[in-house]
Amino acid sequence: MTAIQLTPAQRKEKRAEAHHLDPVVMIGNDGLTPAIRKEADAALNAHGLIKVRVFSDDRTSRESMFATLADELGAAPIQHIGKLLVFWRPIPPKERVEREDRKPGPRVVKILKFSKSGNHRAQVKKVTVLGNMRLAAGGELKRAKKRVSSVKKSQKA
Repeated sequence: MTAIQLTPAQRKEKRAEAHHLDPVVMIGNDGLTPAIRKEADAALNAHGLIKVRVFSDDRTSRESMFATLADELGAAPIQHIGKLLVFWRPIPPKERVEREDRKPGPRVVKILKFSKSGNHRAQVKKVTVLGNMRLAAGGELKRAKKRVSSVKKSQKA
C-alpha cells in the first residue's frame, strides 16, 4: 500500500487532534517487527489517529521507520517530532449484521393529555413502549396478554 497524501491544512488539523493522545504502539530495540506492524494496523482500524513511540536514539532510523510504517499500513504520515510518530488512516466502516429473528425494540412515544376545562396547556408525557405493550385510548400502557383458548379446542388440534 502507498501512504495517503494530505494537504498541509489537513495535516495541521490532524496534528491538533493528536495533541492530547498518548502513544498506543511502542517500538523497542528490535525495530519494525511483524508484531509491531500488526499492532499498529489494529490500532489504526480501531482509532484512526494514533501515536507511536520509538525508543531509538538514531534519528535516521526513526525517519525510515516513519516512512516505512506509513507506506506499509496505507496511512498518512502526520508528524514526526522527537521520538513520537503520528499516523492517520480513515476508520473502515463496520459491517452491520441484520438478524432475521430480531423483534422490534422499545420506542419512545409522546402522550398528550388535554385539560378538562380547556384553560390549561396540554400535558406532554414521554413513555417508553416495549414490544409486548400497546397504548390504550386513555393514554395508558397495556401489556399484551397471552390469548386464552378453550380447553376443548386445544384438545381437538
